[in-house]
Amino acid sequence: MNSTPVVKLEKFVDKLELKNLTPEIDISQIKIIQPDINRPALQLAGFFDHFSHERVQIIGNVEYAYTCSMCRDAKINTYGEVFRHKIPCLVYARNLEPDEDIRKLAVEYGVPLFSTPKLTSDLMAETIRWLKVQLAPSISIHGVLVDVFGEGVLIMGESGIGKSEAALELIKRGHRLVTDDVVEISKVSDVTLVGTAPDVTRHMIELRGIGILDVKALFGAESVKNTQSIDLVINLEEWDRDKEYDRLGMDDQYTEFLGNKVVCHNIPIRPGRNLAVIVESAAVNYRQKKMGYNAARELYNRVQRNLMRGQMGEDE
Repeated sequence: MNSTPVVKLEKFVDKLELKNLTPEIDISQIKIIQPDINRPALQLAGFFDHFSHERVQIIGNVEYAYTCSMCRDAKINTYGEVFRHKIPCLVYARNLEPDEDIRKLAVEYGVPLFSTPKLTSDLMAETIRWLKVQLAPSISIHGVLVDVFGEGVLIMGESGIGKSEAALELIKRGHRLVTDDVVEISKVSDVTLVGTAPDVTRHMIELRGIGILDVKALFGAESVKNTQSIDLVINLEEWDRDKEYDRLGMDDQYTEFLGNKVVCHNIPIRPGRNLAVIVESAAVNYRQKKMGYNAARELYNRVQRNLMRGQMGEDE
């Protein structure tokens, strides 16, 4: 299920702790749809071609100083043109504040003004970072997401195959549950996927025959986590005698979400297999590979060295 995320301006204001300079304006219906920001220096100079008016607009020292140098009529005309483009808001950094002419114009056009003590560069970085996460493309999938040794392991498979049971055993072994049943995946960058739980089912897990368990209440706050990057996918499937399974792991297999590739292991399920230990081992092995060590390649190199020694012995 794909969705087009938006951020309510109220949430943005609360997150960045902005001071509202235009309390007369109702901001409850204003939404932010772009994760980037714009500093309207060129617009204040009168150049409105390619104006990114849908972005949050930020005024720093340079824009503020230029505004102060403008004559009153030019300032009113220029800011009137900026506000006519229906920008979501205008934020002043460094505790700067507009004069009364600009404030009245903003109220007239329904454009909220805010101020913050943050430095301009810090404000820009925090705004972009937070909006990138909030407005990231997202999907919802069926699965279980667990933090195992710091690696985000997404356990997938058909309904009833044992995903929740494996997650519960991992929780008992000291790992942390992110979400059970429904995983909301957001693409925060070209290399990073972040998973979280729907608000309704957060910290809950379903076990067939028992019902719903509150993991946080049963095992404590250290057993749960709200968000986690998705680093590894474990796909559980019924054992098939006729299927050839990877026994060496020389080359990684991948699955794809929102255009991002994630390492994926297909694990056949048979009675007696300890899924929690398998998942832990897969997570540790994945971490080793990230650090440059591949056990399968090490075994291959050892075999090659032994073969070379055998050939050299025969030659002698």
